[in-house]
Amino acid sequence: MTTFQIIAILITLTALFSYFNHRYIKLPTTIGVMLIALVVSLALIGLAAFGFPGIRETATRIAESIDFDATLMQGMLSFLLFAGALHINLGELKENKWPIAGLAMGGIILSIFIFGSLIYLLLNGLGLELNYAYCLLFGALISPTDPIAVLAILKGAKVRKNLEVTIAGESLFNDGVGVVLFIVLGEIALGGEELSFGHVGGLFLQEAVGGALFGLAIGWIVFRMLKSVNNYTWRFC
Repeated sequence: MTTFQIIAILITLTALFSYFNHRYIKLPTTIGVMLIALVVSLALIGLAAFGFPGIRETATRIAESIDFDATLMQGMLSFLLFAGALHINLGELKENKWPIAGLAMGGIILSIFIFGSLIYLLLNGLGLELNYAYCLLFGALISPTDPIAVLAILKGAKVRKNLEVTIAGESLFNDGVGVVLFIVLGEIALGGEELSFGHVGGLFLQEAVGGALFGLAIGWIVFRMLKSVNNYTWRFC
């Protein structure tokens, strides 16, 4: 199955799940779609266990054909962060910068260590020894929130504007911080590096500061190029 076919199937299923949720379940779209996808996944696992082995083989073949690192980390996540940033006003963001920075940095780091430590203690209590770095990596994977989902929920909840900006900004930036920490912890866990301040600091500077400077430079160049184009279909900046 080609990448285009996989994308087409996923988009079609998402549209169908979204329609079903809107008509019958009536949960927030992201939560409803996730719930339906979970139920369908469990149903497919159940069918495979009760005499339909072809389902498991097909799903395994499709999953193995996807490069998840390239698809998620370098593709979907970039578009997700970009889409979330488009809906946030920079002026309002600056007015709430300190609460946002504190929540995004402190909150995500605290969440990673809490989840990672709990997983580590739970697994060791069950007699399953797992490196602490892998547990922290799992914490970095599940701790960040989805900025698009948060924005959609806040719009429907009609909260105060400053609270909406703070929560939406925190959601956006904790995704960015979470990505950096996930890469750092992944490098440590998979590369066998020690948890030293110098190594972690170097990776963080490379991914966070280097990535931000690169993004600013490319964004400024594209902005100047678009400003110089005298065409209404291009000139949206």
